[in-house]
Amino acid sequence: MKSPTEIINLMMGEDAFSQWLSVSILDIDAGKAVLKCLITKEMLNGFKIAHGGISYSLADSAMAFAANAHGYQCKSIETSISHTKACKLGDEIYAYASELHRGRTVGNYQVILKNQDKETIGLFKGIVFITDNVW
Repeated sequence: MKSPTEIINLMMGEDAFSQWLSVSILDIDAGKAVLKCLITKEMLNGFKIAHGGISYSLADSAMAFAANAHGYQCKSIETSISHTKACKLGDEIYAYASELHRGRTVGNYQVILKNQDKETIGLFKGIVFITDNVW
């Protein structure tokens, strides 16, 4: 079976959206991931704050990497996010994904999003389906 780092490198190689977000992987292991991205002008909405889809997408990628790092391909089946603080141009967003529960076919994850000042900017939760397909 491949290591968590090998799996994430395979995933990132095909993940054009995470590449577009300029996601940096700071830490990865089975069931956990820490990602980072910088808010750029292209990510701002009409209020000149980061579009909610940016933090959602970073959290979704963090969950996916944490879940898949076990070695089995996982598919997201339900997710939600609560935005608690706006992000602006130049902010760095960090996504801290952790596994709450992992059964044979379903895994539950939480992702805490923080800015460079360590303020919580979002709370994400998600459920993945765990397939039998090995990376």
